[in-house]
Amino acid sequence: MNVTIRGRTKQYRTVFFESSRNAVCLIDQRLLPHEFVVIRTRDFGQTAKAINQMVVRGAGAIGATAAYGLAQGAMAFRGAKMAKFQSHIEVVYQTLKAARPTAVDPVNAMNQVRGIMRTGESVAEQQALALAAAEEFAEEDVRHCQEIGRHGAKLIRKGMNILTHCNAGWLAFVDIGSATAPLYAAQSQGKRFHVFCDETRPRCQGSTLTAWELAQQGVSHQIIADNAAGLLMQRGKIDVVIVGSDRTLGRTGEVANKIGTYTKAVLAHRHGIPFYVAIPLSTIDWTLKSGFQISIEERHESEVLGAWGILQDSKQGGMGVGKGGSRSTLGRRAYVRVANPDSGAFNPGFDVTPGQLITGIITPLGIFKPEELWTHRRKLGWSTRRISPAPA
Repeated sequence: MNVTIRGRTKQYRTVFFESSRNAVCLIDQRLLPHEFVVIRTRDFGQTAKAINQMVVRGAGAIGATAAYGLAQGAMAFRGAKMAKFQSHIEVVYQTLKAARPTAVDPVNAMNQVRGIMRTGESVAEQQALALAAAEEFAEEDVRHCQEIGRHGAKLIRKGMNILTHCNAGWLAFVDIGSATAPLYAAQSQGKRFHVFCDETRPRCQGSTLTAWELAQQGVSHQIIADNAAGLLMQRGKIDVVIVGSDRTLGRTGEVANKIGTYTKAVLAHRHGIPFYVAIPLSTIDWTLKSGFQISIEERHESEVLGAWGILQDSKQGGMGVGKGGSRSTLGRRAYVRVANPDSGAFNPGFDVTPGQLITGIITPLGIFKPEELWTHRRKLGWSTRRISPAPA
């Protein structure tokens, strides 16, 4: 997508690779929307840390980052002994896999890379194949999002009000996005519509990332508090809900996504509003048989007890610098404690939405009902090879 900073417009991808430095390049999403910075991770450990600390986040983006991280680890190996190389790759794989346990894209991406690597007969051949496979996964992610947009745009009519939750935009993928792909495709067709962006507490990806993307793209939108969605639905102000997913179970159609997604699905069902989930094929998990088997990541309580932001003067719409502050602190990024100082917090990062609450799942191959995923599993990429984890 195009990014305009201080009047200059340039095309960016969320994640890309610099072979000359053996570095994974990432947009630091923690700093958006106030700063736009591209960072480079120098080894697979730093790449895993970037995933864990949400420098990069979103299903496709962390999948591509893990794929590049595996190639990065492979390229860093020195030597020609295959046994030592395979042991090293297993360490790289497990390190990247553990960075965000709920999402399945990193595992699917790395399994895809490893499968291609095994066709190489030497360490050097496998290293070259690893990077080529990682690049292909990134390109595939973009193609999938383009197709999601093509199929999903049919759901959007002129004058619609659309609700999003969290960020499943181009920042969550290599480019274009999943939940935003139908929006961008509909916009290119001349359709005018309005988007309500759930703020998505506690990390506020809706208000910081989705809103920033839509503003960059010139899409009409407003940010709402998470708890305002019910009122809008009750009063007929929401026509359709489109969200993304970090893991969709191919056997059941259950969807793991950012915490609060299940709440929106229940509300949409109560008010008869279509609820769609947009996913590339790499987000489908063909192995698990129940959403209760999905590992739900629990994040640090500080995300709930406070918030990061930019200090502003009260005349700019902020709350002032406060006692002990100074004019020199204005414009600086800071963490502010909001909650009672003696209280702790429980902070699950995801929830699981049952298939019965989902109207349809928008994929690169069309829109399917949740229960149809398993019926069309071969068409959607299932194979016996994908069911078994990659061997060491």
